[in-house]
Formats: sequence, structure tokens, C-alpha cells
Amino acid sequence: MKSMSLNCNEINLILSELNLAGSFIQDIIQPGYDTIALYTYKEGAAKTILICAGHDATRINETKRRIPKNEKPLRFMEFLKSKIRGAKILSCGQIGLERVIKFELGHGDERFNMFVRLWSGAANIILCDQENNILDTMFRRPQKGEVTGGIFDEAAVWENARQKQDAGARFPVRDFADVEEEILQKHPDWAPLSFNQKVDWFYSERSSNLSRAALLEKAKAWYESRRSKQEAALERLKSKKADFENSGQKKHWGDLILSNAHLIKGGSNFLECQDYQSGAIVQIKIDPKKTAQANAAHYYDLYKKEISGAEELKTEIELSQKKIAALDKAYQEILNEKNPVRIEQLLRKDSAPKQKQKKTRPGLDYTVNGWYIYVGRDANENDELLRRHVKGSDLWLHTRDCPGGYVFIKYRAGKTVPLDILLDAGNLAVYFSKARKNGKADLYYTQVKHLRRAKNGPKGLVLPTQEKNLSVTLDPARLKRLEMERQGESEL
Repeated sequence: MKSMSLNCNEINLILSELNLAGSFIQDIIQPGYDTIALYTYKEGAAKTILICAGHDATRINETKRRIPKNEKPLRFMEFLKSKIRGAKILSCGQIGLERVIKFELGHGDERFNMFVRLWSGAANIILCDQENNILDTMFRRPQKGEVTGGIFDEAAVWENARQKQDAGARFPVRDFADVEEEILQKHPDWAPLSFNQKVDWFYSERSSNLSRAALLEKAKAWYESRRSKQEAALERLKSKKADFENSGQKKHWGDLILSNAHLIKGGSNFLECQDYQSGAIVQIKIDPKKTAQANAAHYYDLYKKEISGAEELKTEIELSQKKIAALDKAYQEILNEKNPVRIEQLLRKDSAPKQKQKKTRPGLDYTVNGWYIYVGRDANENDELLRRHVKGSDLWLHTRDCPGGYVFIKYRAGKTVPLDILLDAGNLAVYFSKARKNGKADLYYTQVKHLRRAKNGPKGLVLPTQEKNLSVTLDPARLKRLEMERQGESEL
């Protein structure tokens, strides 16, 4: 059956079955940017009313499915809760055949009109006061005046409805016969089915951007693309590691140069000598302008760099493998989930557009095992983080007697900061300070509530009390892991 939004006659049938007048709105959940669920109660019966404003899936219907909360409360839901949670639905009906539903709501002495426009591609939920002054909208559209302070033109909607009063015959109510058969095969005890039940099943299981089938196809494409990229990155790391496994040869060449310094001929780019390990005659490239000691030192330096690089690669490979495992786990979670609303949440979390990922804090953010670390890199970022983004119980770290950035570890209720997290933050504090070149520094740390701004001091300067001391030597592998995790956060 072709995917499409509800037509005007279907909306009327759904509203007649719902019979919402006289119900109370007990709670409001917004599981996604285009979906709202109203939890209503009337005469001992509770109903969950799902309103979807998604393209090609605009609808209103009762659902028996659990509506999962969004990971972070969304703006419009919080606004609706502040205004109409606990409100009584005085009336609820479609304006003619315009696919615009008007809820008249009473909350104490206040009266509200909530308009639900179910036009595919232009759907919206608009909450107004009794005079139709717009208080807020699900989608803010300034070009249409659908913003706080605008006015909803209800009279224009009624006029359009009058012009279409004979158009209803062109839009028959779908019988969803195949959907009904599918439902009763799985749930024979649901008979007889309401139109709401058939609509909920159709849009949740078989159609639209909120159907499980469509979301699973989207998830598969997302998963295969991400895994392919991560597998390729892992193979590159392994190939590089294989190259480093011969690093011991560099040290051996240095030893051979020193052992056979007397064989070096002026102007020659190679030292030819017998390898005392294998007995074979070998040629080692050298710089004829340098002494034997300098040429040997060159190979010893290469050896040290490759040994260090091999250790870093080991960390990178482990982190890359963890990313692939996390991706597999996330995809399996999606496959196991039966609720399409929850699948949409999981998928949106893992494939949010970059504009949605844009951070609102200055400086750098790191997430390690559920702990959040903020880093300010200069006086402006330090001051901004301190003023607006941290609280009294958060932990502050800074290099002692050395200019540098502020590092904050966000407080987690009932948890003590683990030593490993403290060392992560300490390494970042040293790295983003003038002590970086020394490779180590003494730090002090305390809770933000124990900081006092220096009177008439430079911007961001604070004086700590009740501080503790920490001595940190920079750990390149730790810093590499932190940076890779920071860069990889948006990919998982």
C-alpha cells in the first residue's frame, strides 16, 4: 500500500474514535523532532495520542506502543509541559476538510488553542492563547509568521475549508484490509480492530519515515558505510605497524656503521661491510659529509622514532577495534529494537547532521567512559567556560606557576573521579600550557566552588583554595588516545 499522509476523512474518523473532549492531558513526550505524544485520561481510560509531523507520514492516532523519551529534553516538549500539562481538552475537531485540527484547552483560568496542521511537507503544531497569538510552535517558520509573537489566521483556514466543502468525496477512507489481516494473524485477540489500530500499525510497521522497515533499511546503509570506512582505516594502521616491526634493523645498521667506521670511504654514499650476525655482505646508505658517529646516530634516531610510533600505533589499533565493536553493538541494538520510534532515536543519535552536532561551548570537549572533560585554551575560553559552562561541584585543574588553559572534569552525582580520568585531564592541562615543552609540570586542582576571581586581575584569573597537588609527566599515548576519541565521537 502506498505511503501517504492521512486524508481529511480519515482524520475525522480517527477523531470520532478518540473522543478526546473532556480528557485531561497528563503528560507530554517528544521522542523526536517531528513527533509528539499526548498522554490523556478520561473516565478511567488512558490513551496515548501520537501526533507526527514527518514528511509523508503526517497523522494523529492512538497508539499502544511505548513512547521512549528523547535522550535530551526537546525545546517544544518542555514548553508544552509548562503550559498545557494537566489541561482539559474542552473540544477537539478538524476545521472543515482542511486537515487542521483545533484543540481548545483549559488550564485553570487560562485558555489555549492548539492547532495541529497535518499537511505533508508543511505540518506543524502551533500553541496559541485564546486570541490565537502564537506562543510557540514545533517548527519555527518566520517566513510564514509561525513564530512566537505571530498570529495564527484561523479565519483563513475556515475560509479555505468552506471552499473545499464538496471535496471530501474525492478522498475515501482506506480500509487497510491487508494490514488488518496482518495484525489479526499476530494478535487475534485484538478483534474487532479500530481504525486507529490499523493506522498505527500501518505507519509504524510498513510505511513512512517512522516505519520500522524503512528505518532498518536506512540503518543498514548507515552501518555498512561506517563499517567499511573504519575497516579500511584499521587495515591502514595494521599495514603501518607491519612496517615498524623491522625497526630493529635500523639499530643494527647503526651498530654496523660504528663497528666498520674504518671502511667508510670519502665521497661514497654507501658503507659496504660484512654483517656480523648473518655473515652476508651488506650495503648501508650513509651521508658522506657526516662522520660515522653522526651516521650511526641517524639510524639510532630512526629506531627510537619507530619504536615510539609502534607504541602509538598499538593504541590507535586498539581504539579502532573498539570503534568497530561499538558500531557493531549499536547496529545490533537497532536490529533488536521493535519500536520504530526508538529506532528513529537511535539512528538520529548516531547519524545526526553536522549542524546538529555543533557544540555550544568554547574550547575542546572530551568524553571518556561517561566523564566529560572541558578544556579552555586561552584566557577568553577559560573565562567563558568558568562563567557559563561549569558548576560548583565540577573539578578544575591548572598548571602551577605556569600559564595555561583551564581543564574541568564535570561532576557526576555519587561518583568519585577515577585516577585514570584525573590523569587524562592532567595531561591535557600540561599539554595546553607553557609547560608542554618541558614534558611535565606540577598541577593543582580543586572544585570550582573553591575558586575566587582575582580582584583587578587579568581576564579569567582565579585564586584556588582547598587545592590538591598533582605531578604529571606527559604521556604521548594517552594524549593520542584522547584526541582520537574526541575526533571519533561524532562517528558513533
